[in-house]
Amino acid sequence: MSDERNFVSDEDYMDLLNERLELISDRMMLIFENTNVDNDYNRYFHEVSGFFNNIFELISERKDAPLSNESAKKWHDKLYSRLQKENYENTFLNPKFAVEKLGEEGTFLSALYADCIGVIPYVYSGSIEEAVVFSEFFVCVHEIFAESTGSDSLEFALEEMKAVYHDYTDVFTKNSILDIVLGNDYCMDVLMNSDLSNTDYLYQYGLMVGDNEIKSHDFLATLSEDEITSMAKTYVDGYIRGFKITGRDISKKETVGIHYCLGFERVMRRSVEVFKENGLRALSTFTPQFSFMRRGANRNVFTTASNRQFFFDHREDKAFYYDKAYAERVKEVTKDTFEKFREEASMYSGPALVEIFGGEKFDPIDKKEVKLLSKDQRKLVVEYASTNSQIMEEYIPEDETSFTIISYPVASISERYEEIFSETVKLNTLDNDKYIRIQDKLIDALDSGERVHVTGRGDNETDITVSLHHLSDPSKQTNFENCVGDVNIPVGEVFTSPILKGTNGLLHVKRVFLSGFEYRDLRLKFKDGMIEEITCKNFPDEESNRRYLDEHILHHHDTLPMGEFAIGTNTVAYVMARKFNIEDKMDILIAEKTGPHFAVGDTCYSHAEDIPMYNPNHKEVIARENEVSSLRKSDPRKAYFQCHTDITIPYGELGSIDVLGNDGNTTTIIREGRFVLPGTEELNEPLDNE
Repeated sequence: MSDERNFVSDEDYMDLLNERLELISDRMMLIFENTNVDNDYNRYFHEVSGFFNNIFELISERKDAPLSNESAKKWHDKLYSRLQKENYENTFLNPKFAVEKLGEEGTFLSALYADCIGVIPYVYSGSIEEAVVFSEFFVCVHEIFAESTGSDSLEFALEEMKAVYHDYTDVFTKNSILDIVLGNDYCMDVLMNSDLSNTDYLYQYGLMVGDNEIKSHDFLATLSEDEITSMAKTYVDGYIRGFKITGRDISKKETVGIHYCLGFERVMRRSVEVFKENGLRALSTFTPQFSFMRRGANRNVFTTASNRQFFFDHREDKAFYYDKAYAERVKEVTKDTFEKFREEASMYSGPALVEIFGGEKFDPIDKKEVKLLSKDQRKLVVEYASTNSQIMEEYIPEDETSFTIISYPVASISERYEEIFSETVKLNTLDNDKYIRIQDKLIDALDSGERVHVTGRGDNETDITVSLHHLSDPSKQTNFENCVGDVNIPVGEVFTSPILKGTNGLLHVKRVFLSGFEYRDLRLKFKDGMIEEITCKNFPDEESNRRYLDEHILHHHDTLPMGEFAIGTNTVAYVMARKFNIEDKMDILIAEKTGPHFAVGDTCYSHAEDIPMYNPNHKEVIARENEVSSLRKSDPRKAYFQCHTDITIPYGELGSIDVLGNDGNTTTIIREGRFVLPGTEELNEPLDNE
């Protein structure tokens, strides 16, 4: 870790850590050797102590120099074996198995084990602090349960868990923030200095590696330098354009956070060079694996190999220790860390993400044995997210930063993976000028009305009316942003922040994938722009469906506003998805361009409402807030929700989109899934050629 971080650079502290490591290693070996696996409790402690003994061996091997590629793979296979899908169901990492074998204590002991697994990538990078903390915690829990099992032991163990997380909040929180503003030197070293001629380097990250990561590397290895450079430039140029179109000064910034999936190193290495040519130093980082950093069940974005059921099962393990004191301490450390690294934070320009789509289908199993946040804890999480957002805004203001997101497929998407990848590259480089021209026609029609009426067809029962802001000077103002390939690649949408009052009706999608989770028969009923009712049919029981929606769409809020209404214009993407039969695997980044979409949560201009925004025709986009986000000046906690989830109705399910004028006139934009507005017919050509 960089000395600049100051959390393990002090020589005395490192000496202390090494002493603690030596002591805990001896005690761990005793547990492993003296635990007879004659009952399930002993089996649990034998299994986890064996894991830590492997970790200590890895630390010893890693002590003087990074691991060889061969050794990195050996340890990867050994340490992650129980997390592999074929093994997971019958290990104590699985809460259901743990409870069956250990009783009510099983949920707690499984959660402890899950957090212990999180130390693996840190040890690969040369950090021992996380391993010391969690191994000491495990030994303490072993001592508690060695005396007796049952409710008393569980109560003592839970108190110990709270103490550990409260005591080490400073370290955990500080590290996660510094990974943003300083980056992780080890990750960047793997990216920039590894031999990319074969896939052995992939194991150096200390993260799970699977077929997708290997095949991504192998396919990218077949591309020419010009093709790799073109992909890198598309990604970086989109990021730079994001600053230009919003009028933000990128010259004041020095760093950019890059995020990508393993296997894409060849593109990312070239991207780092292109960013440098544009005056920005790229920062790479870990995605934390520990329970205290999880928000929902999202896996590590670096790899598709992670066991998604594992992350779903352990999505709210912090419920064991999360309370007001913990949240307050996190807030204090967040503020203190940003203050100490104020200058570095001010130089950070924002994130640039290369996302992937086409991973294996995941149907989560909702297990009653998992630990979930209580109602009071959910309120605390929401409050903390709002507070944390305000702190971030103080040190990394959104009106001074930007972002970009681009997406590519992985091999599990189809046997025609290479064809799909090539088509996606073309999709990401469609002609911006063409779409600006066509979308101007759409916006002119939309600006002529006061409401937009959207209906579904066939089994889609959507019937919703969206209210638009009043334009005092239509010659200089507009409600809709003309969005092309910059922060949000690929090209193809016009969007607005609706007026909430008068936005009413039903949004219905038969099947949609959001952040990798499938929703079946998703229905959202809006009243004055707020979700009045939300249902889906993923699980046979309503309680599981309600919890699923609460965690992944509502994010523990009682309701959310409609933050965005948009019309996607990328019929090329729609036809591509149908051609390869991958509609159910498309990234929302692309899928949102294949029909009208509605986002619940914050608006697209969150924290930047007061910054003027202009379309290429120089008209100002005045629809940058709604009745909720307008509270930002009087009560910021009520203005933002820290979430934004896009829900798309594909052209095939779309009945009509009509603009309703205040003069009683109606202008139809789409009818039966086809563009009928004069000047937009060109968008139907891919549909005609399908």
